[in-house]
Amino acid sequence: MAPKTNATVLAFDFGTHRIGVAVGNEWQPRQLVVGLPLHADGTPHAMTAKARDFARELGTRFGLPVALVDERWTTEVAQDHLNRERGGRQGREHRDEIAAQLILQAYFDDEQRDAGAS
Repeated sequence: MAPKTNATVLAFDFGTHRIGVAVGNEWQPRQLVVGLPLHADGTPHAMTAKARDFARELGTRFGLPVALVDERWTTEVAQDHLNRERGGRQGREHRDEIAAQLILQAYFDDEQRDAGAS
């Protein structure tokens, strides 16, 4: 089920210690998005399975569709952003939030690209 253009989407940067969350629009989500961690070459690793389990649990618990989005490099890009904005390693507590925003933006970009292709 594809979300409506004005539907709320929640994105998650899953981790075993922290989970970053980004909201696109207001509350009452119709779509969930989970970042899928992969090795640089695109092959899965241990966290890939954990993120898939997390996505499956979210979908079951909330009865919403869940999309998986490749999250390679999002944490590094988020940390680079924080380093530029705040200098050094300040703001690390916000890194997962920014990574979730990047995952959400990637989802929206994919949706827009798919809509343009049809």
